[in-house]
Amino acid sequence: MIYMLEDDSSIRNFVMYALNNSGLETRGFESPSELYRALKEHIPELLLLDIMLPEEDGISVLKKLRSGNDTKRLPVIMLTAKGTEFDKVTGLDSGADDYVSKPFGIMELISRIKALLRRSAPDAEDETAVCAGSIRIYPSRHEVFSEDELVSLTLKEYELLLFLVRNKGEVYSRDELLKQVWGYDFTGESRTVDVHIRTLRAKLGSSGELLKTIRGVGYKAGDEK
Repeated sequence: MIYMLEDDSSIRNFVMYALNNSGLETRGFESPSELYRALKEHIPELLLLDIMLPEEDGISVLKKLRSGNDTKRLPVIMLTAKGTEFDKVTGLDSGADDYVSKPFGIMELISRIKALLRRSAPDAEDETAVCAGSIRIYPSRHEVFSEDELVSLTLKEYELLLFLVRNKGEVYSRDELLKQVWGYDFTGESRTVDVHIRTLRAKLGSSGELLKTIRGVGYKAGDEK
């Protein structure tokens, strides 16, 4: 089930019709209060979240979701009529996994939804941890530990960290990380990677020093602090 919070009924109905016809069961909401009531009954697989909304804006909604135990890992794609880098970075900083600027092509949106759903599905792996220094990741449980403390990450932060740790010691450019982690030909700003690295370092505490910036090249995960 996919939830969509969009106050423009024409956009909401069009997207829901297209997604349902693509085999993606979708339920739409006009206001944040309607969404909150629905979330108490059922947590969806993914949320499409508009920024400009009645009652409160989408960024505020996203922050509340990320602070909730049941919704902190809910995959979220932001829908915004604003195309500035500031608005996109604000959404990513607040925990969005992806964003699509209006007007958007419905086939592109469906492609991004399916890609995010694939990446958010539980891994069919054993419980062997993927490690770098004091960072331990259990892919089958989607759990990350820093200095033996469980760390709460968004889906995209988790995917970026897992990729770097699995390939520790290897240096990747921002463009390479966008392609490998985001899973499609990303056309947004490369600052997206910088934002996620910054939030990862903050959330990992002292272990964040293991995510190293290679000046003029990109990023890598190392074993030494």
